[in-house]
Amino acid sequence: MRSARSLRAAAEKRLAQMAPAAVPSHSVEKIFHELQVCRVELEMQKEELHRAQLLLEESCDRYTNFYDSAPVGFVTLDGDGLIEEINLTGATLLGREHGSVLHKRFADFVAPEDVDHWARYFSSVLRDGKLSCELTIVSGDKIHHQVRLDSLRLLKHYKSTEIRLVMTDISEYMRSEEELREQEQFYRMITENVEDFIAVLDLKGRRLYNSPSYSRLFGDSEALKGTDSFAEIHPDDRERVRRVFGETVKTGIGLRTEYRFSMPDGSIRYMESRGGVIKNIFGRPSRVVVVSRDITERIMAEDQIRNMAFYDALTKLPNRRMFDDRLNQAMAASNRTGRYGALMFLDMDNFKPLNDQYGHSAGDLLLREVARRIISCVREMDTVSRFGGDEFVVMLTELDADKKSSIAQTGIVAEKIRTILAKPYRLVLQQEGEADKKIEYRCSSSIGVVMFIDHEYKPADLVKRADMVMYQAKESGRNQVRFFSS
Repeated sequence: MRSARSLRAAAEKRLAQMAPAAVPSHSVEKIFHELQVCRVELEMQKEELHRAQLLLEESCDRYTNFYDSAPVGFVTLDGDGLIEEINLTGATLLGREHGSVLHKRFADFVAPEDVDHWARYFSSVLRDGKLSCELTIVSGDKIHHQVRLDSLRLLKHYKSTEIRLVMTDISEYMRSEEELREQEQFYRMITENVEDFIAVLDLKGRRLYNSPSYSRLFGDSEALKGTDSFAEIHPDDRERVRRVFGETVKTGIGLRTEYRFSMPDGSIRYMESRGGVIKNIFGRPSRVVVVSRDITERIMAEDQIRNMAFYDALTKLPNRRMFDDRLNQAMAASNRTGRYGALMFLDMDNFKPLNDQYGHSAGDLLLREVARRIISCVREMDTVSRFGGDEFVVMLTELDADKKSSIAQTGIVAEKIRTILAKPYRLVLQQEGEADKKIEYRCSSSIGVVMFIDHEYKPADLVKRADMVMYQAKESGRNQVRFFSS
């Protein structure tokens, strides 16, 4: 509001604008002038009061809008717990018309199971002045709402105690929290009961969580927290797995990888893992979930299948399938280097009588010893293969570019094999329920040899030629070496 002096000046100015006149000189004129100024002042004050009233009404409307449309319920209670005032949000939570809840007991809207809780809480607010709690209210249409109450006690000298409540509907939050809790229990049940190994790692690969299944590998899975997940990976695989992990973090795409795990007892387990990235609210990676499984049995089964496909089950030597592959490689190598190779076909003499007299177990023992003796006569780069029965094939590679020199080298090896195979075999035959039976048996060999260089012959023709001269050696008296001659 204006001061009396400024209001006087403004009134004088307005009066002059309305009816310009000379300054009055007589007392009557002065009195009349003063009355006119007072009238103008009153009009101006009335105008200001009107503007103030409009502003007050506008402010009141704004407050009412904010108050009623607030996302929380505002409730005022008296000292007996009766509702003195409530906004529209609060009335809506109680499921009633705004006017119908006034002077009602707030306790009437509290769920029966929480009535005692409300009574204790209200008494505490009256005593302590400011408290919060959570309880369930039941609206007029029997809908239950979980609410949070934040209460403040007001002591006013001109009236009795007053309680202000802020009532927040937390039903959705509670449902979300319950769903989250159920999901957590659900996924925890999965992780704690699956055979797979589930780990949560930070972006550097440190362990944050390991499923209980890890106890099968390391004992206490809880003790793994904070440790380096790469530490137990076999040194030869570790850097590769680190690169795969880094690529998963960088791209957000889970990659599958296989690697070896070094166990505390020194054994090796084969693992297969796939990672997945957990992102934060900004879309950036924050955690990595790795699901692994032990594939040791599968790897061993695959190796066993591979061995069955390419190795002889009795002697563990390469079978004919693998020999054919190595022969093709040897011929290609001969083409590159210009060096000769040699192929020997061996057949054991007098092998059948051993089987007839002592059974196949004795024959198997002799064939294993034959394989061992042949291997002892050749280099690691050479190939010894069992074709079946008592037939063996030996392939020598990278001999010499000179044919005579290569034939001489091959002859030395062939003679060495013939000599060692002709030595007596001392076999120990184990019989169930009886004492071991010791057998001494003599069994020589007939050996056919064919030299090759480049792709002079087809692989099948080489084997046929070596087989042919082997039979020539056998027909010529056995226990001898014979070379193929074109």
